[in-house]
Amino acid sequence: MRNRLICCLGNPGREYARTRHNIGWMLLDTWQPSLDFRSKFKGEYAVVHSPAKLIVLRPLTYMNKSGESLRSCVDFFSIDPSDILVIHDDLELKFGDITLKQGGGLGGHNGLKSIRQHLGTPDFYRLRLGIGRPNQGSVPDFVLSRFSQEEEAELPDLLQRGLRQLEDFIRMETP
Repeated sequence: MRNRLICCLGNPGREYARTRHNIGWMLLDTWQPSLDFRSKFKGEYAVVHSPAKLIVLRPLTYMNKSGESLRSCVDFFSIDPSDILVIHDDLELKFGDITLKQGGGLGGHNGLKSIRQHLGTPDFYRLRLGIGRPNQGSVPDFVLSRFSQEEEAELPDLLQRGLRQLEDFIRMETP
């Protein structure tokens, strides 16, 4: 079996911990709250055997440079882009919507743009966690802000539904 990679996008630092941009890290912490992470690849990685080798990566480069971390990990473990899942926030989906897809547009997401640039292809899988668009204000301020009280109340359900999609990817046969 081939190595597979799950890359959860977010920003390092306490000030970003519960922000919309860090929902990928929140899903990772819900799925595997006590992974034994090692520092490497401008991030943290862990290996899970489930049943094949599954590498979990949390880039620590800030969102717009996530591709640097991912590329280093991909090269080290010899991972094909079709065996990569990137978990990220998505403005184009209303809050609470989730999709699992391979390839497609980047929707203006700077983390995905960086990954596409460093991989040389958009043909990786994405687990898109909908955060909606701001009613007012700038997009950067919105994605770096915390969830509303109403969203916080719905977040546990969103993360559980995201876990089911993540598990679907893990069970998926590789080509």
